Amino acid sequence: MPRTSTKKSLVKQVNYLNKDFSDFRDNLIEFAKVYFPNTYNDFNEASPGMMFIEMAAYVGDVLSYYIDSSFRESLLAYAEEKRNIYTIAQSFGYKPKTTSPSSVVLDVFQSVPALNQKPDYRYALNVEAGATVTAGATGTTFRTLEDCNFKFSSSFSPRDISILESDSGVVTKFLLKKKVKAESGTVVTETFTFGASEKYTQIKLANPDVIEIISCTDSDNNTWYEVDSLARDTVFEDMEANTLNSPDLVEDRETVPYILKLKKVSRRFTSFIDENDQTLLRFGAGISDNPDEEIVPNPDMVGSNLPGSPSKLTSAFDPSNFLKTKAFGLAPSNTTLTIKYSYGGGIDDNVNAGDVTNISSISYQVQDALLNAATIQESKDSVVVTNVNPSTGGSSGETVRDVRENALAYYQAQQRAVTKEDYVVRAYSLPPKYGNIAKVHLTQDDQLNRDADSIDLDRQVTPADVEAGRTLRSFQAGRFLNPLAMNMYTLGFDSNKKLTKMNQTSKENLKTYLSQFRLVTDAVNIKDAYVINIAVNFAILTKTGFNKNDVLLRCVTAVQDFFDIDRLQIGQPIVLSDIAYELSLIDGVASIVPPVDNNPNKLPIVVENKYKLNEGYSGNYYDIESGMIDGILYPALDPSIFEIKYPNSDIKGKVVGDNLGITE
Repeated sequence: MPRTSTKKSLVKQVNYLNKDFSDFRDNLIEFAKVYFPNTYNDFNEASPGMMFIEMAAYVGDVLSYYIDSSFRESLLAYAEEKRNIYTIAQSFGYKPKTTSPSSVVLDVFQSVPALNQKPDYRYALNVEAGATVTAGATGTTFRTLEDCNFKFSSSFSPRDISILESDSGVVTKFLLKKKVKAESGTVVTETFTFGASEKYTQIKLANPDVIEIISCTDSDNNTWYEVDSLARDTVFEDMEANTLNSPDLVEDRETVPYILKLKKVSRRFTSFIDENDQTLLRFGAGISDNPDEEIVPNPDMVGSNLPGSPSKLTSAFDPSNFLKTKAFGLAPSNTTLTIKYSYGGGIDDNVNAGDVTNISSISYQVQDALLNAATIQESKDSVVVTNVNPSTGGSSGETVRDVRENALAYYQAQQRAVTKEDYVVRAYSLPPKYGNIAKVHLTQDDQLNRDADSIDLDRQVTPADVEAGRTLRSFQAGRFLNPLAMNMYTLGFDSNKKLTKMNQTSKENLKTYLSQFRLVTDAVNIKDAYVINIAVNFAILTKTGFNKNDVLLRCVTAVQDFFDIDRLQIGQPIVLSDIAYELSLIDGVASIVPPVDNNPNKLPIVVENKYKLNEGYSGNYYDIESGMIDGILYPALDPSIFEIKYPNSDIKGKVVGDNLGITE
């Protein structure tokens, strides 16, 4: 009979706190000394045993690194790889902007013959949306976003009429003009063929920097709609206000020509961006032709005797049947999808006024059955376009850091706007097809206090007043902050990345976009911020042995970088000592000395207001001296931003000598 050992097995203690190579190595050595003292005791650096110990430590170190890296890349705040940042951001509901298109309002003209000294509107054309025009100077292509119907005139789309030709005082032709919105981008079409249905199938568009999915139709002419989430089964649809669509609202068609309604759709898809800035489309999971009630019966309908309702449940249903319903949309099957989209954009798409004149493609609607064919063709040939104002909004895509920060802010807002920061983030996240915002500043709206006794020039502001939004200016002007309204001041970029007012189209789109997220009790007023153009003068002493021209050139470049428009915000003051400090860091600069020109206060940097319209500036005059306090230039009380519009001429520096006292 074998003997039974009474000795208990030794429980080996393992240290789980090791994180790097040296810790793994030292712990393995200690482990061997404690638990295998008689088996192995040669821990010389050149021994075979140490080779295996260090190889094990190496593997542990590598595994530890990848575990830490994987965990870090799963957190948006710490992720570094573009792919992971994009994936997490889009899981939060934020779609990165690869590029932003440029938007413009086009003036469209056509001629019509006269009939009884009035325009013959029978020959008025309806220029359909999707017409493409190009800028002659740059070749940038723009696509119209809406119909331009010359037959009708309303407050929404007014029509201007002028005399084009006359003969002996008798008008023979009239010129009609309307405005239409357009945005930059190249339009292409791709087709994708599907066989048997697959849940959550994906397709990838060939071109990067997709601006908009214009349309998606299948072989049976069914339309597929883009949604934010596959769980969302409704989309907005605008309908023309007429007696057929809205008999109760047709009286308002002059002011509200379109009615926005919700439409329930089962054919839908979502889009997202990958790390290569390409767009992928994901479709739903509904793969059964049976009604959803048959796939997953509603327990409330059992025994209701309603048509199609089961009388009883005779067997258990597979929970996975939920995935076969149309709750997340249909999956395309045995069909071909035709997808039309636009791509491109960028700051190079911003063009100057008068550049967009070439018509590339255009289609018309005209009732020509009873009309003169030659006259109809003459009307079509007479169509011309131009842009009175420059296009704005085109900009490069977000950086990885921008995506990270904007996504975090987007997630914190939780699809709603409550704080000022929420509204700013929402404004910057305006989809590119609606316009692009360069600068945003939010202030509380104020309102008049109708109580005349409230005006008190001697009133001292208390902490309670500050908490309630009452300031000394409020008492002196008889105004108080309006808690139910905010003023959003905006600016855009022109083709040269200079600040300019946002066009009305962008403002209206922004206001509509914000209405989806604002609280019911909040009102947002979209206004223009003021641009204060300035010039900067400085003087330096150079160090002995340095080329004065080279040093001066580096100083001018440093001032240009300091006033880079991406670094400046609305309401941001200019600290002159900060400019002087940046100049002092330039190699070869001995000291910054006050310029002698127009500098009674001996400031180290002299700032001058440039405002003349005929010289290309904003036209906004600002008293620099009154805005200067202790070497800090504050902007106006009205929301404004400083800008050096022409850095090559408005940044002036000079070398007045060197550190040996030699002057020029």
